[in-house]
Amino acid sequence: MSLVAYEDSDSETETEKAEAPDASGRQTNQLRSSVSCVQHFAPGSTKSAHEMHPAGSTGRCGRSAVCEDPPGHCAPNSSTAYCQRVYSGHAAGSVAYKNYQQASSSSTSSGNGISQKRTHKDSTATLTGIRPYIPKRLRQENSSKPEKEESDQRGSSDCDVKLSGSGEQALRKISELIKPYLGSKYKVTEVPKSLIFYISKHSGPVNEIQWCPVREQSHMLLSASMDKTVKVWDAVDTGCCLKTYSCHSCAVRAARWSSCGRRILSGGFDSMLHLTDVETGKQIFSSKTEFRISALKFHPTESNVFICGGFSPEVKAWDLRTSKVLRVYKAAVQQTLDILFLPEGREFLTSTDAVSRDSADRTIVAWDFQSAAKISNQIFHERYTCPSLTLHPKESVFVAQTNGNYMALFSAQRPYRINKKKRYEGHKVEGFAVGCEFSPDGTLLVTGSSDGKVFFYNYHTSRIIRTLSAHKEACVSAIFHPVLPSLLATCDWAGEIKIWQ
Repeated sequence: MSLVAYEDSDSETETEKAEAPDASGRQTNQLRSSVSCVQHFAPGSTKSAHEMHPAGSTGRCGRSAVCEDPPGHCAPNSSTAYCQRVYSGHAAGSVAYKNYQQASSSSTSSGNGISQKRTHKDSTATLTGIRPYIPKRLRQENSSKPEKEESDQRGSSDCDVKLSGSGEQALRKISELIKPYLGSKYKVTEVPKSLIFYISKHSGPVNEIQWCPVREQSHMLLSASMDKTVKVWDAVDTGCCLKTYSCHSCAVRAARWSSCGRRILSGGFDSMLHLTDVETGKQIFSSKTEFRISALKFHPTESNVFICGGFSPEVKAWDLRTSKVLRVYKAAVQQTLDILFLPEGREFLTSTDAVSRDSADRTIVAWDFQSAAKISNQIFHERYTCPSLTLHPKESVFVAQTNGNYMALFSAQRPYRINKKKRYEGHKVEGFAVGCEFSPDGTLLVTGSSDGKVFFYNYHTSRIIRTLSAHKEACVSAIFHPVLPSLLATCDWAGEIKIWQ
């Protein structure tokens, strides 16, 4: 039985004269060796799998999975799985099929005028070393399976956690500086004057910082950075880094403590949401969204519910108990800049990037949490976006940071009217996501500035009390400690964190 193959795409093969083999057995061995080479080479590479992964080596994937690596970066350990992936790709199938065509055409062509006839036995022996043709649709499905398996394994793996020598003890301890203040009310806030700690272990800009909400554990400071990491610091006693979590493959834009202080919720530009156990680093909850995340907030009364927003017209409410989306809030915007829950959590505000020519229509939107209905989008009527929002701890008012280099004061009750008599101005925003916050007693309003300074405003008079030259780069966040009076943490665009008192 003779075997003839046709190749429409390669015209050179049809016109090329094949050399007549000395024996059919030699030709069969050459063909088997060519197929064996296909098994050990990756598409587009020049090294074999045995050269890339010698015997006894584990390769990159031999270690524990690190969430910082992009999906599909690691190569399989075993050469068998590697060969199987090569066969499933388009290149391996095309190379094997081309060798099959060349072998078939050379066996039927004439050499020096002598016709070579092939027996059924030789043909069968040659076919045993050749993989049959695989349709394009099946090749694409098979090639995508290993990548899906790798991505699923990577998604279910734990965070890469780096722990300092005394990290475990520092996470559970109660600071001796905090103990005297636990049984008493918060005292009057004073403007900090001196630098206590200077921290510069982040290799990228720090987007957000937050003190632990549990009073006994409030010596811990959380930071999220563009260097793809989330860090926990002992910012009261030592100024050292306690733990580093590398769960994201892109910049971490937002990170929040849970109300119990034992978990950290983070979201970033990799569109991933992670809820991480502080002590073990295990991912309790992990999900991929349809957009890059820029804002996260826990519900003030329901600890298992949070809201996330980002580069999308949608804002979603999630339930950690079911790992599902509870509600979707839709607005005609492109990006959500910040989220703020109003008292009792029945309503919340979102600041967006929607700005028209004459007014900032839909810049601040009020939502009903339960019904997902839009309450109002006519709150702020000036043509500036608001990168951050903050709520007063005692009065029913909130402040919006604007790109007009001032902070506006609003009522936290419907219809959320702006206070035209008070405006906190003097600092610079200039496009940075500069945050603002009230002191725990509500007497001071602190904000960063694009020139690296920190401004302290009197809440009642809206006058500048003090200016602190804190950083060389843009200061994007400044927050007061919830227990210790006058203790302040600041961060900047250069990756530095400073503690003041």
